Amino acid sequence: MPSSATDRSALERMGDGMATWVERWMPSPFLFAIILTYIVYIAAVVGTDAGVFEAVEFWYDGFWAFLTFAMQMVLILMTGFVVAYHPRVNAGLRRLSQLPSSGKQAVVLVGIVSMALAWVHWGLGLIIGAIFAREMGKTAYENGITVHYPLLCVAGYMGLGLTWHWGLSGSAPLLLATEGNEFIEMGLLEATIPTSETILHPYALTLTVLSIAFAAVVLYLLSPAPERSREITEYIPEADLFETSTDGGELQAAAEDEPDTGSSDSVPAERINNSRLMGGLIALAGIVMVGYTFATLGLDALNLNVVNFAFLMAGLAIYTRPQLYRERFGEASSAAAGVILLFPFFAGIQGIMASSGLAEMIAEGLLTISSPATFPVFAWLAAAVTNMFVPSGGGEWIVLGPSVLEAAQSYDIPAAHATMAYAVGDAHTNLLNPFWALPLLAITKIKAREMFGYAIAMLVLLIPFLAVVLYAVPY
Repeated sequence: MPSSATDRSALERMGDGMATWVERWMPSPFLFAIILTYIVYIAAVVGTDAGVFEAVEFWYDGFWAFLTFAMQMVLILMTGFVVAYHPRVNAGLRRLSQLPSSGKQAVVLVGIVSMALAWVHWGLGLIIGAIFAREMGKTAYENGITVHYPLLCVAGYMGLGLTWHWGLSGSAPLLLATEGNEFIEMGLLEATIPTSETILHPYALTLTVLSIAFAAVVLYLLSPAPERSREITEYIPEADLFETSTDGGELQAAAEDEPDTGSSDSVPAERINNSRLMGGLIALAGIVMVGYTFATLGLDALNLNVVNFAFLMAGLAIYTRPQLYRERFGEASSAAAGVILLFPFFAGIQGIMASSGLAEMIAEGLLTISSPATFPVFAWLAAAVTNMFVPSGGGEWIVLGPSVLEAAQSYDIPAAHATMAYAVGDAHTNLLNPFWALPLLAITKIKAREMFGYAIAMLVLLIPFLAVVLYAVPY
């Protein structure tokens, strides 16, 4: 007999209430970006010295300010996609999806995998998190386990909402480790800051472990009872869900073995295109180069370019056939399409915020009321507020970094400590802005408004936890 509303826990009622409200009112991600453009434009005109037409110029100039960084972000996303969609990786996810025996366990397992992998590589965490959420929903349906699919999708997104910017592909710490970075040119830093003082410092590792554990508990408590859960078949028709392949450019699960495209009767050009020798040798050379770089510089060699190069070569190494690898990148382009469209619009928003001084005003307003003890908390808040309008970790850090680093210097707080406190804020409000969820939405076939009620619930419930750990955990 179905349980009554009074049988639900307070957290379950909160999650359900937010989900209902957001599903009714949340616009599409593209319209979300357009609405934010209007909000930031009005705020800049009213709150700063920017004129009506001048703010439009800032918006236009911002569209093209971070093209190099945008390409780096697209590569991170697409290389993660290609590795995640390799048949052996996907088959491993299907085996892993057999482990849970309840819907709550399924949600927690997807969340932990997503958060752990996002620490390694945010693109890998996002794409595998999305694929794993879909595969988990499918396996649960096959095994007669009822799991709430919207929350399962949020669990697959948690790496982008919590752990990625503390990890090996974190934009802000990797930028500090890059030779000749903007902050050295500004005179804010005397030299690069190695990742041993940021990403791999015990402070950041402690924050990561505690956060994954806390988020896993919250995901468990938010999960509705089976009779109140909506399964994957309410979002993906059963006929589509159990197809072994897809048409029309849709994303593929690629769970079958790679096709033998290099058969002996193919023309010479095809044999060359699919030569494992051709692909394997260059992949080996790339992997050796990555190994040499780390052997020479240690973990301090980590930066965006090294991460992208490593994943490009790793992907080629596991596919080996150049033509097959290129085809997988073609599939990855559909996952990146939303990012490519929305990135210039958010770059335009960032252009208004940076050139008008609005972002600096927000950061300085929050940081000036901080103290040496509370500074990490306010650095987190400054990043979180700005990230709602500018969901680009590296681009946002270029704008806010000077204010954060100058304030840290005034309190005699290490720049590395300030950067990692900032980093969690940049990740945290990804749970409100659907920008980075676009690839996940494409893979899971769910709409932003159908899952973001639970994402916002996670955002709210993380606030007191993050405030406490940032204040209490020593650097």
